[in-house]
Amino acid sequence: MKTTLALATALSLGASAAAADFSLSFSGWGNIPKCTSGRPNTVGSPAFTLKDVPAGTTQIQFRLTDLDVPGYNHGGGKVKLKVNGSVKIPAGTFKYKSPCPPNGRHTYEWTATAKNGGKTLGTAKSRKQYP
Repeated sequence: MKTTLALATALSLGASAAAADFSLSFSGWGNIPKCTSGRPNTVGSPAFTLKDVPAGTTQIQFRLTDLDVPGYNHGGGKVKLKVNGSVKIPAGTFKYKSPCPPNGRHTYEWTATAKNGGKTLGTAKSRKQYP
C-alpha cells in the first residue's frame, strides 16, 4: 500500500511540475488599428508561443482579460493541437475584441488553458500593456 501511494504521489508531483512549466508568450499586439475610445475592434489574434504544453493536450483555449476592467469580455478563441511540447500559433488564428482603453494605458493578460476533452491540463498567462 505504501509503495502504491508513494508511486501515485510521485506521478502526481511529476504531472504538476510539467503543468507548472507550461508557458505562454506573445511578442505584441500585431497589426491592429490603434484604439483608445473604449469601443474595441474585432481583430485577429496575435502570434503566440507556447512552451512545455502538457502531454495529452488536444486544445488550447485563449482568453483576453483587461486587468484594469476585468468584467469586460474581450473574448478569445480555441485552437486544436496535435503536438505537445513547444508550438507557435500564427497571428490571425482567431478573432477577439482588441485592447481599447478609454483612459490611458491598461494591462491586458492572455490566458491559455490546455485541455483534453473537458479536463484542464494546465494554464499559462502572459501580460502586456496597451497602448
